[in-house]
Amino acid sequence: MRRRVSRRAFLQGSAAAAAGGLLISKTVQLEAQPLPRPVPPSERVRFGMIGIGMQGSGLLTGAITIPGVECVAAADLYDGRHTLAKEITGNASLPTTRHYQELLDRKDIDCIVAAVPDHWHRRVVVDACNAGKDIYCEKPMSHNVADGLAMVEAAHKNNRIVQIGSQRVSSVLCAKARELYTGGAIGDVEMVELTLGRNDPTGAWEYPPPPDLSPETLDWDTWLNDAPKVPFNKLHFARWRCWRAYGTGVAGDLMVHLISGMLVTLGWNEIPKSATAMGGIFRFKDGRDMPDFHTVLFDYHGIPVYVRLDLGAETPELARFMGPKGLLDAGEFELRHSPQSGMDTDPSYYAASFPAKMRQEYFNQWHAEHDPALGKEPTHEDTVYKGHDWDDMRPHLNVFFQSVKSRKPVTEDAVFGNNAAVACHMANESYFRQKPVTWDAASKTIKS
Repeated sequence: MRRRVSRRAFLQGSAAAAAGGLLISKTVQLEAQPLPRPVPPSERVRFGMIGIGMQGSGLLTGAITIPGVECVAAADLYDGRHTLAKEITGNASLPTTRHYQELLDRKDIDCIVAAVPDHWHRRVVVDACNAGKDIYCEKPMSHNVADGLAMVEAAHKNNRIVQIGSQRVSSVLCAKARELYTGGAIGDVEMVELTLGRNDPTGAWEYPPPPDLSPETLDWDTWLNDAPKVPFNKLHFARWRCWRAYGTGVAGDLMVHLISGMLVTLGWNEIPKSATAMGGIFRFKDGRDMPDFHTVLFDYHGIPVYVRLDLGAETPELARFMGPKGLLDAGEFELRHSPQSGMDTDPSYYAASFPAKMRQEYFNQWHAEHDPALGKEPTHEDTVYKGHDWDDMRPHLNVFFQSVKSRKPVTEDAVFGNNAAVACHMANESYFRQKPVTWDAASKTIKS
């Protein structure tokens, strides 16, 4: 009986007879984005900080290191964060309050930086715009579709700068990915994969509440805003991302970074046509109602965009752009360009079905027509780009503060932020409705 030739064995055998291309790689260190030089007091940007929690404390810490930027007041509903704001700024007399409206009334505040739970975004952003304040608001832009539309309207009506805080879109890696794609490095994109995984309780938002948290130190009724009225709950405050009443789950907390980076890289700025999601609560059965595993297939321009978010398995953050000329793999700390010729590098393994004499004639003809001259073998060089500094928060904040002075457009304005957020809302709606959903541009609603 004639021995069957496997695809792998055939390729290995033919490769031995062929002059193959060389696979090499190189690393390129990207330069850090420079921050502005010190400016005189008259040119300083003075901001008010609303929300000094986990993300807000990081934003405050980063913002005050930018030359020409000063925090002049802070607001939070939890008193412990008033102390934290003073510690971060090194200003024991920093004015603090539970009432963010007091910051909006101050004439010495040029703009606002806000990091509040998702169910507070609309109110804070709309109030800031109506008060004539530019605002940097954490991602995702909105808690639901209606909130996002109201925020876009407020920004436009008041001619205010709104920057949404998916900071990776201001990184040197994102800029390089955009440059490579527009330069034709992979050809026209044919598919995108966006993945991110965590495998620890902190990564799944099981944060420890502050030990002194109580109805005396936190204005609980105000914190609930328009969410259902429930008794004081430490976990709801510290772990609000776990509940639909306050947050948007892995979609709004994590997917929005990946979607935003994809939109910038590809030069898109729109809402997907459709979303089909699956998922569930598989590991963290702690009372949450948002999934800890969420997978989604979006349709952008007829291009499939697959997303996988997992809080039960650690996997690198990765945005993979696939085209006929190669791959772009954008991670949190590096970008890899892997070119591909799109051509056969060996005779077709289908020739294994030819009789021996015919097969050999095919081999000879193929090599005569395709083998490169000695010393002129093609190289397939991967290039790995690395950022000089992992910190992309300060560059993103700096874009905002510079725009407050110059009135030039920001990286991630209200329209862009809303488009990215609606994709997350579509992912959540498909999950909860247990069916595919589409975006109805006429009514500006999600339908199924």
